[in-house]
Amino acid sequence: MPDTVLYTAEAVSTGDGRNGHVTSSDQRIDLDLAVPAEMGGTGAGSNPEQLFAAGYAACFHSALRVVAGRQHTALGDSTVTAQVGIGPEGDAYGLVVTLVIHVPGLEREKVREFVVARSPSGSFDCVWQIAARLRSG
Repeated sequence: MPDTVLYTAEAVSTGDGRNGHVTSSDQRIDLDLAVPAEMGGTGAGSNPEQLFAAGYAACFHSALRVVAGRQHTALGDSTVTAQVGIGPEGDAYGLVVTLVIHVPGLEREKVREFVVARSPSGSFDCVWQIAARLRSG
């Protein structure tokens, strides 16, 4: 848990959960949700996995840029794509996340160094990464 909470995001789910509606407290997110067609739904709206993928990609990309910056390396037009899969895991559902990291002009091994780097305090820089590691460990 952080020493000080700097920001708290809040969102409300209404309706039928995955086939419902979500709204953030500041109204910047205001979306209908729908179960993906691949899971037997209509696919007529966004879904929690897309929202998770967007947040994970943005957070990880930001952390990657911070780590590279500490080593005085600019990442230019880099991109991070998060692919979030969902499927049965025993009697529940589980998630799998694949990150596709693209940094034009930088060697793969150098990018890999940034990906596995830790902050000066020894913790990971991306809270989403921390959560994923806790879940898998």
